[in-house]
Amino acid sequence: MDFNLSEEHEAVQQAARDFAQNDLLPGVIERDNAQKFDPTLLQRLGDLGFLGMMVSPEYGGGGMDTVSYAIAIEEISKIDASASVIMSVNNSLVCWGLEKYGNEDQKQRYLTRLAAGEIIGAFCLSEPEAGSDATSQHTIAEDKGDYYLLNGTKNWITNGNTASVYLVMAQTYPEKGHRGINCLIVEKGWEGFSVGKKEDKMGIRASDTHSLMFSDVKVPKENRIGEDGLGFKFAMGTLNGGRIGIAAQALGIAAGAYELALAYAQERKSFGKPIFEHQAVQFKLADMATRIEAARLLVYKAARLKDEGKEYVKAAAMAKLYASDVAMWATTEAVQVHGGYGYVKEYHVERLMRDAKITQIYEGTSEIQKLVIARELLK
Repeated sequence: MDFNLSEEHEAVQQAARDFAQNDLLPGVIERDNAQKFDPTLLQRLGDLGFLGMMVSPEYGGGGMDTVSYAIAIEEISKIDASASVIMSVNNSLVCWGLEKYGNEDQKQRYLTRLAAGEIIGAFCLSEPEAGSDATSQHTIAEDKGDYYLLNGTKNWITNGNTASVYLVMAQTYPEKGHRGINCLIVEKGWEGFSVGKKEDKMGIRASDTHSLMFSDVKVPKENRIGEDGLGFKFAMGTLNGGRIGIAAQALGIAAGAYELALAYAQERKSFGKPIFEHQAVQFKLADMATRIEAARLLVYKAARLKDEGKEYVKAAAMAKLYASDVAMWATTEAVQVHGGYGYVKEYHVERLMRDAKITQIYEGTSEIQKLVIARELLK
């Protein structure tokens, strides 16, 4: 086992860290307050190659491994989790799914532009009654011969209004259950497709999350991904890899809060000495550093297994389960270390605490991760 990063990984880490510190940190609080992501930063993400990191160079991507991707997500999440979730969805759920399951025509039409950051994608699985129970799809894709007629509603869609391309899971054959679900590529602006209100969220507020409505939207048959009925398998396969991205995001949020707490503890004085010299604070920081390092090893292990073409479902679920719990705990502890200052926006940790919570919920709740792990243990 080699726990050292390669030169390539270190270069990715430095590039992501520089972008986070120089581009994302200025204005991050203002973007959170305004609930809006700066489109120039989105363009920078694309220009730097962060929106198509794992896509083959054949389709305009960086051709990087999953470990590189996890490293970049961590560094960016230390500063701005809204930026990293945009990046995670486009990389893990949209680009990866298209490259894995899409045909050559779909890759040329959509993947090349998504990988280059020319357009942004969205992954549309959740519905008002289909969250953890992803099989309960009420969005209907009626087979009309050479096209599907799409009707229904999707909820909690990241990049909901920013995206130009949407991967939509819909039920075509209700009698077949999850085997009757298809994944359709829908373009923004098509007749009958509308974007609902922006959700007013607790965290990752600069990321736009919307409901989507489909009313008799005609989707050409050539926009179905894979064979008829592949949709559920597509969604689950894509989410398995997506968990690594969210685990890396949770890791970054935790690490960012820890770094702020460590720096503050060395500057802030009480009873005539820096608070870091008080054992109560030392123990908090020691626990934070230890749990964060454990989370990092789980994330890297899952990413490495995926890169080696080995079974990684259990490792990814473990990484997301543990890293998201560490993120919630570590950010709360960071606020405590800051005392009253931790409760105000200026010191950033209150935002990181708000951002951390969603990592225990989206792309599979912590409870779902435990079910996945338990199933894998029985194999």
